[in-house]
Amino acid sequence: MDTDVLIIGGSFAGLSAAMQLVRGHRKVVVLDGNKPRNRFAQTSHGVFCLDGKTPEEIRTTALSQLNSYSSFQLVEDTADSVEVLEEGFAVISAQSKTPFVAKKLILATGIADRLPDIPGVKERWGRSVIHCPYCHGYELSDRPLGVLATSELSFHQAAMIPDWGATTLFTQGQFNPEGEVLDHLLARGVVLEETPIAYLQGEGDSLESVVLESGRKVVLEGLYVSPKVELTAPFVSQLGLELEESFSGRIVKVDDFKETSVKGVFAAGDISNPLQSATFAIASGTMAGVGAHRSLIFKY
Repeated sequence: MDTDVLIIGGSFAGLSAAMQLVRGHRKVVVLDGNKPRNRFAQTSHGVFCLDGKTPEEIRTTALSQLNSYSSFQLVEDTADSVEVLEEGFAVISAQSKTPFVAKKLILATGIADRLPDIPGVKERWGRSVIHCPYCHGYELSDRPLGVLATSELSFHQAAMIPDWGATTLFTQGQFNPEGEVLDHLLARGVVLEETPIAYLQGEGDSLESVVLESGRKVVLEGLYVSPKVELTAPFVSQLGLELEESFSGRIVKVDDFKETSVKGVFAAGDISNPLQSATFAIASGTMAGVGAHRSLIFKY
């Protein structure tokens, strides 16, 4: 199957990229297995005009609008391998083994979160254990909140969270703020707890308290965690894309138009964004779509 642009990944970034391209009269195929990073969240917040909608509602709306363009096609599958051709790229799908040939490629596969290995964290991820106050913090306002330190960058997060509720920073006995950083946290009213969290307690996916390794309980209704992220798509290494370090892990390096180190390959969304949210994913998808369209026109 030949197309102008093949987009691997059909969540916020991938579909946003597709919209720019089909409106530019380009043939677009989106290859997507529908397992987005945000599937653990009940709702999406802070997205302009879409606040409170579920990720699935947003995706369904986007697809209904894209399907009105004759040059758009969604293929429910994932990519297994990618090969660079003399004029474009060859992609083989994982399940059906369908071959696709595209002039340009946009990677919008997202990333995988590597959560701390603490019982109760994974089960509550995206509900009462969250990473972004702008995305989900308002719904946990005016409750006892915590920040689980995963690096020294957690100090910055802990300094922000008091705007949403009384905050405890759990240093896990590993990451201990000092000097001006400590003074700032204390001035913000942040309470420091050095004893590590042993496990989380609560009914269902709600959080009621954390139990420390000493056996002591701390009442808590929301816990912020900044997970490490991992690029899991095999074609990142297949293509030999250049990577760079971000706040939470390695991401694909891109230029201002979201083009990677391999000419004709663009990356959008969390796979290339150092700051990650639905809004940033949509914006980067827009830019990747525009970038890919421009590259079809201009050869310099």
